Amino acid sequence: MKRVLVYIDEDAVEDSIELLEVGRLVYGDKGFCSYALAAGGRYGEASSFFDHVFRVKDGPLPNYDAATVARCIEFLHRAYCFHAIVVPATHWGRMIAPRAAMRLRTGLVADVTGVATDGDQVLMVRPAFSGRMLATVVCRGGGPVMMSVRPRVFAYREPALKSAEFIDVDEQDFETPGVRLIERREKAVARDIRESQVLISGGGGIIRDFHLLERLAEALNGMVAASRKVVDMGRAPRAIQVGQSGKIVGPRLYIAIGISGSSPHVAGIRNAEYLISVNSDRHAPICSMSDIVVEGDGRAFVEGLLERIEASSIRTQGGQG
Repeated sequence: MKRVLVYIDEDAVEDSIELLEVGRLVYGDKGFCSYALAAGGRYGEASSFFDHVFRVKDGPLPNYDAATVARCIEFLHRAYCFHAIVVPATHWGRMIAPRAAMRLRTGLVADVTGVATDGDQVLMVRPAFSGRMLATVVCRGGGPVMMSVRPRVFAYREPALKSAEFIDVDEQDFETPGVRLIERREKAVARDIRESQVLISGGGGIIRDFHLLERLAEALNGMVAASRKVVDMGRAPRAIQVGQSGKIVGPRLYIAIGISGSSPHVAGIRNAEYLISVNSDRHAPICSMSDIVVEGDGRAFVEGLLERIEASSIRTQGGQG
């Protein structure tokens, strides 16, 4: 039976639980025993999905203390000899994973978006050359297979039927660097496009009128997203970029305006439930995978749709009055 350790990021518990799908794809439905490290103290529903949950006995380890969390992972691996260690590629996960890999003297594949097997070898797929292509990395060493996985890429569909065994880890068993929190300031929380059910995404075809997308997103209670071309030209922030070099999204509705549909962008929207594309070229790659294709000018589409929405809103208010 293979042993798989998943680090639970307390700021992304659900995304961390989804990483069980990595173990299932590599080792099969019943071919592995699952372990969760809840070093931050918050593990949500993890106890219903994992076989074992590690907790720090003397109190939770803060996410910002990446060095101590890495030492904890090292200690647990020495004790349990995990076959795979999986970390979510969140802000904190990206700080913890390389530190842990260095201490374990094993390789780390970052930002994984796909996994497979070839015999006994584990194949990990990740974006390369700034998302222009995909690279497959083969694990051939004797150490644990270690990877950080992009959030929202995998979905674990097994029902929550387990009752995990909780294992307390004594902080005295691993060296602590003595990081102290001197001051804490709350940062304004910005919405993440991955949380929105409606995304209005613009590409090169709407770049001159990109500002109009905000009005449409507000009218549809959604958020604005962008292709890499728009971001590279400085017309949109990197935080709203969709694609392999940006964010993998899965909204209920994705409206792509002026986006041709390069393979990295298409890979980023493969989990969208409904796709509407607006493009002057009906043969653009994104049109072939769209539920609805609107052939025409992006600006005209946005303005026309806004007029319909506003007119409908006026009629509704009039009827209520």
